[in-house]
Amino acid sequence: MDTKNIMIVGVGGQGSLLASKLLGHLLLGRGYDVKVSEVHGMSQRGGSVVTYVRYGDKVASPVIDKGEADYIVSFELLEAARWLEYLKPGGQVVTSTQRIDPMPVITGAAAYPEDLVEKMKATGAQVDALDCLALAERAGSAKATNLVLMGRLSRYFDLPEDAWQRSLEAMVPPQFLELNQKAFALGRSA
Repeated sequence: MDTKNIMIVGVGGQGSLLASKLLGHLLLGRGYDVKVSEVHGMSQRGGSVVTYVRYGDKVASPVIDKGEADYIVSFELLEAARWLEYLKPGGQVVTSTQRIDPMPVITGAAAYPEDLVEKMKATGAQVDALDCLALAERAGSAKATNLVLMGRLSRYFDLPEDAWQRSLEAMVPPQFLELNQKAFALGRSA
């Protein structure tokens, strides 16, 4: 199998680390060689963060170059647009429609760009945009946005749902498992 590439992008504190660990566990359990990068960016300060997950028969490096990502999973709309040049032709963007103002917008030096989903689609990208925050809140916690996104991403993988559930059980503390399973299911079925 050729190497597949997933970029997880967002803003620090949104749960990208759990999402990458969940994917790593899932794909290792299916027999793939998996490389997961560390979270890069200002993860403790609300800045832009990116994590790479690569899997296949043999993966040499965890780094994804421009034009190589099969999937970009984004916790925040502007981050999806910011990393779009890493998506390969025919690649898939799975993004939350949540907007978190970056510092230039907060200070008034810039405006948050409008119509980002349409602009990304205009480049030829396939974009699946979903209000993941609202679904996470419906599941019981805004912090479950990451599992809503993973549920949505699962629709693009030819892997049985029980494999995803086993990884959820392995990666999520027992006291939060039911909430996260509900968030995953809402993302998958939305």
